[in-house]
Amino acid sequence: MNANQRATAEAQEFVSKLNDVILFPLVYLLMAVAFLIFIWGTAQYFLNANNESERSKGKKHMVWGIVGLIIMVSAWSILSIVAGTFGLQEQVDCARTPDASGCDDAFQIDTSSIRFNN
Repeated sequence: MNANQRATAEAQEFVSKLNDVILFPLVYLLMAVAFLIFIWGTAQYFLNANNESERSKGKKHMVWGIVGLIIMVSAWSILSIVAGTFGLQEQVDCARTPDASGCDDAFQIDTSSIRFNN
């Protein structure tokens, strides 16, 4: 295995671990929190139908839960649109699952002008 292949393998392993340990769990956690805030607000709104101040708190929680979900879905959509526009969809797919077929050369680095010290 030459230096370029080693560097590519290490980059793929790093991206895979970063995605699996930090990025995707964080995104899923934030989406779950936003959804739970929305559900909590809905419950507050309906369970406190006679208390206007509690209904107001419920409305506020519902609105912020929806805003959080919209922001996260919008950011994910913008990333997908930009990646598709600039022809980076393969790299995004391979960043999501680096071990998938066809991802062997997605992160190739041109090292023809770089010398590695062994």
